[in-house]
This record gives sequence, C-alpha cells and structure tokens, in this order.
Amino acid sequence: MLDTPAVERLNPMSSEVGRIPSVNPALTCPAASVFSLRTQRFLLNVALVVSDVLVLGLAFRAAFWFRFQMKWALAPDIVPDPQFYPMLASLLIPAWILIFASFSLYDPQLILGGVTEYSRVFNACTTGTMFIVLTTFIAPGFVVARAWVVAAWLLTFVLIVFSRFFWRRVAYGLRGRGYLLVPTVIVGTNQEAEALGRDLADWRASGLRIVGHVEGESGSDNSDHLTLPVLGNISKIRELVRRNEVENLIVATSAVSRAELFAVCEQVNGLPGVTLKLSSGLYEMLTTGVTVKTLGAVTLISVNKIRLRRSEVLAKTALEYSLSVLGLILLLPLLLLIALLIKTDSPGPVFYRRRVLGVSGRKFDALKFRTMYEYGDELLAPEDELAKELREKHKLRADPRITRIGRWLRKYSLDELPQLFNVLLGQMSLVGPRMISPEELGKYGRNTSNLLTVKPGITGLWQVSGRSDLSYEERVRLDMYYIRNYSVWLDLQILFVQTLPAVLKGRGAY
Repeated sequence: MLDTPAVERLNPMSSEVGRIPSVNPALTCPAASVFSLRTQRFLLNVALVVSDVLVLGLAFRAAFWFRFQMKWALAPDIVPDPQFYPMLASLLIPAWILIFASFSLYDPQLILGGVTEYSRVFNACTTGTMFIVLTTFIAPGFVVARAWVVAAWLLTFVLIVFSRFFWRRVAYGLRGRGYLLVPTVIVGTNQEAEALGRDLADWRASGLRIVGHVEGESGSDNSDHLTLPVLGNISKIRELVRRNEVENLIVATSAVSRAELFAVCEQVNGLPGVTLKLSSGLYEMLTTGVTVKTLGAVTLISVNKIRLRRSEVLAKTALEYSLSVLGLILLLPLLLLIALLIKTDSPGPVFYRRRVLGVSGRKFDALKFRTMYEYGDELLAPEDELAKELREKHKLRADPRITRIGRWLRKYSLDELPQLFNVLLGQMSLVGPRMISPEELGKYGRNTSNLLTVKPGITGLWQVSGRSDLSYEERVRLDMYYIRNYSVWLDLQILFVQTLPAVLKGRGAY
C-alpha cells in the first residue's frame, strides 16, 4: 500500500492503490479537523458493523430462499422446519460479528487497507460455517438443511466482500479529503527515507498522513531534496510524537546508525499507541517479503524467494489454467473471425511474435494478432520525430504502421487474446507486470531484478490505469507496485472488476 507527486488520472486500481496529490489534504483541509481520528475510526466501525449486520441478514435470507423456495436440496429426504431459520439467523448474526472481530475485520490498523482483507473475510465466514456444522454433530437435535449451510457460507463471503469493496471506495474517498489518515513520521533523511515518505504520502491506500522527517544526531544529509519538512532530530522524538499525535514511526534503517536506532527505541518505549516500524534497508530492491524468526536470543530476517505461499501459487496456477482453457473454448469463434479479418485487411501472417523477457530473464515469443503492415518500418522511416518518439516511449499515439483492423483490435485489446496460449505454456500470467523486450530492460535500473521475479501478464495495473497514456516512468512504478503487493486476491480484483471497464473504455489504447 505504497508509492512523487502524481496526477489523479493515475489510478491503478480505481482507488485500490490510487494516488492523492502530493500536498497532503489533511494539512490543508479544515474539514478534516472537525472530528478527531479516534472519532472518525469509531464512526467507520459503527458503519461497518451496521453494514455487516444488514449484509449477513440478506445472505441468510437468500440462503433460505434458495433452499425452501427454489427447492435446492442436497438431502431431499430430510425435511427441516422452515420456521426455524429466522430465529437461527437472529442468533448467528451477532455470533458472526464477534467472529469478524476476532479476525481483525474491525481493527483500524487492518481494515480497508488492501485486498488481503478478503482472505480474512473468507476465513471468518468459513469459521462461522464450521461452528454450525460442529454444532449439528454435538447436538443431534440441532438439524440444519445442508443446502442452507452451503448457500449461507458462499453468500456471506461473496456479499461481505462486495460490501467491504464498497466501503473501501468510501474510505479512500475520505482519505483523499484528509479523513482517516494516521499521523506518521519518517525517521531518517537519506534517499531511502525520502522514497518511503514520498511513496507513503502519495498512495491513498496507505491511510497515512506523513507529517515529516526526523533527522539523525549528526544532522540532515539530504534535507535540500526532501519533499516533506524536517521536524527535528532524534533527541526530540518523544516531544515530536506528542505534539503531532503521531501513531507510527517508520525508521529508514539505512539512514540511522546503530546507536541512533537504539536511542529511538528507548524513547518510543512506553509511549502508548505508538508503533515503531523498521524498513528493510532494501526498499527499492526487496519485493518478495521477509520472514522473521527467532533462533535462541537472535532474531533473524530471511528474504523469501517468492512472494506467494505454496498454496497461493497452486491457487493462482489452477485459476489461470482453468480460465485460459475456458477462454480459448468460448472465444474460438471470435479468434477465427479476427484471423479472417486480418488476412483480408492486409497481406502478411495472422500472428505476430514479439520477443520478450520472462521470469529470470528467459526469452520467449509472446503471441499477438498482427496489427501492423508487414513492412511497416518502411512507412516510419521518413518520419524522424515519430522514430525518436518510438525509441523513447516504445509507443506511438499516431502510428502509421497500424492497419485498419489493427487499430480496432488495439483499442479493445483483442490483439492480446492469443497470449492465452503463452499462459498455458507457463510463460505468462493472466495478471502481471507489462511484458518488455530485452532492449527495455535498462529503463528499469535497480528494479531490473525485481521485474524478472514475476511472469508478465496479459493484463495488469498498467492496463487498468490508462495504458499508453501513462509515461514510461509511471509504467515502471506500477509494475513495481504490483510486484511488491501482488496476491491471488489482487489478481482477482484486477481481472474481474477492473479490466473489462478499462477495455470497454479503450482509453490509452494505441
């Protein structure tokens, strides 16, 4: 939930990781001071509880409708009493609210902060359902229709997810106006500290109001380049925390000495409600996450080779293969029609093979429907300005090489459908960073090693955020954001919630 000043149109996930202006609204919006942060959190939690109660009631009622009015039964020989279920629902709703609370679904530090909340929703709904099943074994007189249990489990999960998705939109809108932002200070003033402060301040999803920096005892070594103010030095950190009502202290570990880090820890200890967080010191390079383990009296941090757990890798792989096979079957008539149109529109092959880089830098040919004239480079040769733009951006807004059918295919991203075969070959993912050619690799600088840890995707944050309308630097930033934060839940949201609207709008496609 991270990432210099940016325009509002760069909205990678329709507010999921959307940015706010570099001038923090909480510092300039008087309305944000009407309610204290504690009051704002309380009101948000009240709204969430009320919403969850209504949604759970709707889910249990819909489960009843499926079982007793649609006659959907797993065991038709068992005829439970339908009058029992309204009373059961009235008991289950408060019980599920307590389960939600136990899974931190009302914790202000965790709610509405990212798609990982969906996994906690799933676990909470599953736990509630298991309690119902367990009760049927413990109390033989407690008979519940199996179809109702299954329907209740699925519906509570799906409807609560949609509810939380809605409230996330509301919360990000409020954060963009200066509400629900946690006062935070960055300890350090070097390049890493600047990057941390800038990125956390600019990303709406972070939920942080970066007040400024605290410098080391020796003074600032980068203060002229900081976009946020220096509030003082480490010796005054307790006073700074109290004055600014700071709840989070984020230490850029590469910016402070060991002695200064001890001094910060000593001063923060005993301050109620203040959380101390340490950066890895490899912020721009570390993307896969870390595991903390204590051996004896020594705490060690190990860098994970991949970001996802093995179960998540299996789920992501199964999802992608099943959707790719299903997509190819359903889209076969469309694929044949596009191939016919390409052949009749201009001479040349139906497919274009683009040499790109995959995981660990392995090269492969990404399939696309041909959208250019076979000898298109000859059309571009006389245009020096266009050739220069192509070398710099690897894209042209008015490209004379594109055929008539090719322009239509690009607008709706239909030229990328053959890449479903690359997914089946294990070379690409349905969702991932942009695929790049070997010549583009140098533009990623120190992020090169990060980029090559994840398969490129047919769609991704770059596609739902404006595609070719984005500058190359913005594309790189989006790729790095995805790699640092990707999960199965994030993939599902990009794939099913945001890709289709982005494709239908056709914005930035050329």
